[in-house]
Amino acid sequence: MKYLHTMVRVADLDASLDFYCNKLGLEELRRIDNEGGKFTLVFLAAPGDSEAQVELTHNWDPETLSGGRNFGHLAYHVDDIYALCHRLMDGGVTINRPPRDGHMAFVRSPDNISVELLQAGKPLPPKEPWASMPNTGEW
Repeated sequence: MKYLHTMVRVADLDASLDFYCNKLGLEELRRIDNEGGKFTLVFLAAPGDSEAQVELTHNWDPETLSGGRNFGHLAYHVDDIYALCHRLMDGGVTINRPPRDGHMAFVRSPDNISVELLQAGKPLPPKEPWASMPNTGEW
């Protein structure tokens, strides 16, 4: 048995790619546009880790998506949790659970999917503005 990918259904493919690639830092590995089925699949992975993929599924016909919290979350080790959270905030992403402990943070995608960010190795020393930043919304 081998892990292949996790599928996340997205309403706005451009907004989702902006979040996952431009802001979070994942890379697009491949894309499948299915004219007959009227959907697009985009496979993403963290740089250098193509074995753990996220499949964004975008159905071309408009639909209302809900239940992102029921999905659970995606989780990624990151080299510098403070730098990534700063980049995400600069990109307009709300840090729902700030990395007060230098170890863990949560953000949400445009489709309300929780993404857990974990500092690789030992936690970083607590620092501002993160140490005193409150939680925002659900994560």
